[in-house]
This record gives sequence, structure tokens and C-alpha cells, in this order.
Amino acid sequence: MSNYNINKGIGRTVEFKGLKAQYLFIFAGGLLGILILVMILYMVGVNSYSCLFLGAGGALLIVWQTFSLNKKYGEYGLMKISAKKRHPHYIICRKPVQRYFKFKTKYKHA
Repeated sequence: MSNYNINKGIGRTVEFKGLKAQYLFIFAGGLLGILILVMILYMVGVNSYSCLFLGAGGALLIVWQTFSLNKKYGEYGLMKISAKKRHPHYIICRKPVQRYFKFKTKYKHA
């Protein structure tokens, strides 16, 4: 008989080294962006030490910011912040107030 392992992580969020959900995409996208930027600068002819310094500094900044956002806002924090930005602060109504009241007349016009 064959033994099959059952995946018991179904329904849970993806986690890697403490980073959860959308922070993984920010982390990977940021590091990929820094890598591409350093490669372009190196091919253009910028000093290799400058490219190395920029790449290491940018990578450290991305890692630090991603982990701090994960710690501060939690798993669904960035989605809540983006939803809150799209929510109106107050509702503006420029119609006259009398329009909302329906006055019944005694006589119907024929």
C-alpha cells in the first residue's frame, strides 16, 4: 500500500520567514526591481562599486521596510489601508433639501 501525505495547510495564508500574504509580493518584486536596476546601471557603465553599494543598500531597504510593514499592519493591513483610502470621508449632497420631502396635495390636477 502507498502512503500519501495530506496537505494540512489548505485554507491558510502563504507565509515565508514571517512574511505573510501580500508582503511576499512586495518583497519579491522589490528585490527583483533592485536587481534589474543594478544590472542596467552596470551595463550602462556606472562604476561597479557604486552599483554594488546601490544594490546592497536598496535590498536592505526593501527587506527592512517589508518586515516593518508586516509587523505594523499584519496580514490584511495593506488591503484595509487601500480600502480606507477609497472610502469617502463624507457625503456631499448639493440638491435642495425640499426635493427630499414629498408634499401631498389635496387636489389632483386632471
